[in-house]
Amino acid sequence: MDLSFKKPSKNVRKAMCQASLDLGDREIETNHKRNAEDSLKELTRHEHARIVNSGNSAIMIAMSNIKGPVLLPDQGGWTGFKKIAEFLGLKIAYLPTNHGIIDLEILDDHIKLTNPQSLFITSFAGYMAEQPVKEIFELCDRRNVILVEDASGAIGDPQKSLACGDHAHIILASTGSPKIINLGNGGFISTNDPELFNYSNYLLKSFRTSPVMCAGMVEAIKNAPNSLSKILKACNFLKKKINPVLFEGYRGINITLPSENPKQMGRELRKRIPVEGGGIISTCPRYDRINQPAVCLEIKNLEIKCLKKDNLREISDITNKIISNYII
Repeated sequence: MDLSFKKPSKNVRKAMCQASLDLGDREIETNHKRNAEDSLKELTRHEHARIVNSGNSAIMIAMSNIKGPVLLPDQGGWTGFKKIAEFLGLKIAYLPTNHGIIDLEILDDHIKLTNPQSLFITSFAGYMAEQPVKEIFELCDRRNVILVEDASGAIGDPQKSLACGDHAHIILASTGSPKIINLGNGGFISTNDPELFNYSNYLLKSFRTSPVMCAGMVEAIKNAPNSLSKILKACNFLKKKINPVLFEGYRGINITLPSENPKQMGRELRKRIPVEGGGIISTCPRYDRINQPAVCLEIKNLEIKCLKKDNLREISDITNKIISNYII
């Protein structure tokens, strides 16, 4: 079994290398930026898009426009949501969830209770399970709550359910490794509301990225739908082979395993499933996954070429042998 940690594709690196040779040519640099933003607008179906130097910068730009309480899921979100809201002095309210998955009735009740101005979610709760984003958006829109979707793990969704501007007021994402749009670093933010960028002009200038990253973005966007489809297919395959798993009936880009001793189980899995250049094992409880003892196989971290059925079968065989000793 030959597994390697995801890095920017050859086409992306080639485009970035060429763009680095063009540095200083303002016309070419402007074209790289324009082409990248146009590609993002087409992908997200939003009218406006900006490329920034990180996903957290995109979150800060979004939150800098928000004065009221910020509503966050009680688990399965992103730690940057909490940290940046605290940094900006914003009041945070936590939404009770079903292991990260949002229930619409509970959301509606909690909106009435906390009167938030915004809700920040990830497309997949903890990368584990798809959120009902369309339904969440429709509810938020009726209640005048701004829905911000962190689509780092879902950009290019072939079903157009996630990372789609029809279902989110704001979409943002990281484009660092090992995200779906993989540039090694960077991020973006998109919206149909031009005022978002007018109010955030200074931050956008402070967080702007290089034309080299913009050139890579154009190529990486081309890869995104195919990459996400293959990761989803691999996770679906593994969910059928490994027992027990959580969120068996949900789309997701990692595999979550209940465990009585996640740290020890994680150590054994790391030894048996080595990954060149990185790893795919994380342990819970943790806010950005699930608040219960568990081990996650972060399939999203692997190079797409590694997602062959022979490799996946071996991963499932190894996991099944180990997991029986740690089942809750």
